[in-house]
Order: sequence, then C-alpha cells, then structure tokens
Amino acid sequence: MSDPVQIHNWLRLDDRITTSGQPSEEELAEIKALGIEHVINLALEDHEKSLTDERGALESLGVEYIHIPVVFSAPAEQDFQQFCDTMDRLDGKKVHVHCIVNARVSAFFYRYRTERLGWNEEKARADMNKIWDPADWKEVGQPWVKFLEN
Repeated sequence: MSDPVQIHNWLRLDDRITTSGQPSEEELAEIKALGIEHVINLALEDHEKSLTDERGALESLGVEYIHIPVVFSAPAEQDFQQFCDTMDRLDGKKVHVHCIVNARVSAFFYRYRTERLGWNEEKARADMNKIWDPADWKEVGQPWVKFLEN
C-alpha cells in the first residue's frame, strides 16, 4: 500500500516512522494498513479538529494509542521526556506520530534526533522545515523557538 499522502502534512521519516496532522477515522485505517502498530497523539483531545474517540477507533483496529497532550502555547520538558521515553520503548516498531498540523511532532522529532540520536542540527532540522519554522510563526511560534533552544 502506498502512503496516504492526502493526510494533512503527511511525512514519512523512515521505513518505520510516519508523521502527520490529524488523520480522520478512515485515514487511521489507511495508517494501520501500512503496518503501523502504535499511534502517538501530541494534540489535545478537546481541540476542535481532534477525533471524538481516537483511542476507541485505533483500539478497534488493533493499534496501540498513546496520548501525550502538549499544549501548543507551552511545550513542556516533561512532555518531551515522555515522548523520548515512548520512542525509546517503541524502538524497532512501526509508529505514526501526529498532532493537529504536525508542528508539535516535527519539533519533538528535531530535538529527539539531535539530543537522543546524535544527529547534526542541519540534518535534523530538514524534516521540521518541511512542515514549519517556528521563527516564522511570530508570537505563536515563540514558545517553540525557546523549546528548540533547550
């Protein structure tokens, strides 16, 4: 099966990790068909674009749902640590990580790759820049500029 590139800001990072903005219930089934075993959601579940019961939809497909709610205006180190611990636990597994537009996700992966995997900054930033550059998002991006500087 080919990647469901119609999902908002779909991005394949490698043969086992994919990312995106919020998928629909139908798109979750397409993600499962790729062999994805785990879905990590970094968005708040009460966001207007979030699914009503993403956990239930994924569990009905046999996919583990992991929710790490990250407040967009205040990304926290404990959220990032939980993300890192989860990614370490899922090493070797097929994982899809999403939020609402893939901004949180791409920033978390930038730091994960540089801090945990030892990637150089330029290589790690390349995938994030395909989605966004927090510095370009004016005041909204400022908490993320600070988060990335840590």
